[in-house]
Amino acid sequence: MSEPSQLRDSTQIVLQREVLRELETQLDDEFTVTIFDESEEYCRIIGSPLEIKAASDFLVRRGVTIA
Repeated sequence: MSEPSQLRDSTQIVLQREVLRELETQLDDEFTVTIFDESEEYCRIIGSPLEIKAASDFLVRRGVTIA
C-alpha cells in the first residue's frame, strides 16, 4: 500500500512565491494545475501525478530547484 507522504509528493510542489512569480502564467497556461497561495512566502502547485511531473520538468528546465 502507498504511503500518504509518497502520494502527496507526487501531486504537489511547494515553492517560494518569488521563485514562481515570473513563471506562474506560463505554468498555469501549459498544465492542468492549481496554484494555491500557502502563505505570503510560499505557494503550492497541485495537480495529478502526470501533470506535476510535467510541471516539475518545466520548472527544472527553467532553472528552478525542486526538492
